[in-house]
Amino acid sequence: MELAGLANYAVYMVIFIGIYSILALALNIQWGFTGLFNAGVSGFFAVGAYTSAVITSPEAMSRIGGFDLPLPLGWAAAMVASALVAWPIGKVCLRFRSDYLAIATIGIAEIIRLVIKSEGWMTGGARGINQVPRPAGDLPYLQSQLAYMAIVLLVLFVVYRLIETQIKAPWGRMMRGIRDNEAAAAAMGKDIEKRRLEAFIFGSAIMGLGGALFVHFNRSITPEAIDPMITTFLIWIMLILGGAGNNRGAILGTAVVWIIWSVSEILTDQLPHEYAIKAKYLRVFIIGLLLQLVLRFRPEGILPEPAYGPAVNNKRMQRGENAEAASLSKTGGASA
Repeated sequence: MELAGLANYAVYMVIFIGIYSILALALNIQWGFTGLFNAGVSGFFAVGAYTSAVITSPEAMSRIGGFDLPLPLGWAAAMVASALVAWPIGKVCLRFRSDYLAIATIGIAEIIRLVIKSEGWMTGGARGINQVPRPAGDLPYLQSQLAYMAIVLLVLFVVYRLIETQIKAPWGRMMRGIRDNEAAAAAMGKDIEKRRLEAFIFGSAIMGLGGALFVHFNRSITPEAIDPMITTFLIWIMLILGGAGNNRGAILGTAVVWIIWSVSEILTDQLPHEYAIKAKYLRVFIIGLLLQLVLRFRPEGILPEPAYGPAVNNKRMQRGENAEAASLSKTGGASA
C-alpha cells in the first residue's frame, strides 16, 4: 500500500508540474521574451478555469452554464476567453512602464477574483463549480491519474514546441529586439505597441489553457483555488529560478520549486497540529531563500537564455575562427 501511495503521489506531482510548466511558459512569452511585467497571472488562469468548467459541466440551477460540451471545446473556449479578456487590458495597460504595468495587472487580477466570488449566478460564488468532468474519469483511480498525466504532458509538449518554433522565427527575434532596445526597434519601423499586445494575448491564452487543465484535474473550482500566492507569484519564482527567456529553464524551475513546495508540505504535516500550521510558512521561507541564492550567485537562472537565430550563427563563426586561428598558430609554431 505504501508503494501504491508513493506512485499515486508521484503521478499527482508530475501532473501539477506539467500544468504549472504551461503557466511558466506562458509567462515566459510575456516576460522572458518580451519584457512585459504581468503580475496578474491568476486572473487569466481563473478566466480559463471557470470558462471551461461552465461549458463542460452538467446543468445546474443556481448558475449559468451546464452545457455539458466536449472537453476540447472547453479548453479552446478557455483560451479564447482569456485572450478576449487580455485584449482590452493590453490596449490600456501596455503603455505603462514595467512597474506600473505590474501594479495594473495585480489590480485587474484582483477585480476578476472578486467578480468570481460575488457573482454567484455566473460562477457559483463561494461554492464554486463542481462536477467538472475529467478525461478517463470513469477508470480506477491510478489509471485515471495516469491517463490525465499523459494528456497534460502531451499538451505541455505541444505548447513547448509551438513557443519554441515561434521564438526561433522572425517574430521571436523581433520581440527580443523590442525587449532589449525599444528605441532601435522603433527606429527600424516596428510597431512596438502592436507586437507587445500580440505577446500579451498569446501568453494570456496559454494561461487560460493552464487554468482549464487545472479545473478538469480537480473536478471543481472555487475562488480559494486562484490564490495569487500560488497562481501568480509562485509561477514568477519558477520562471526566475529556471531562467527567463529559456523555455527549458522555465520547465526545470517549475519542477524544482514544485518538488520543494510539495515535499516541505509533507514534512510539516508530520509535526503536531499546533506546530504544523506555523511550520507551513517555512515553505515560503525556503522558496524565498532559494530565490535569493539564485539571484545572488546566478542571476540569469539555472539555465540562462540561449542564443537564437543570427546570434547562434555568429557564435558558431566565432568558434570556427578561433579554432582556425589556433590551428594556424600551432602550424606556425611547428614550422618555426
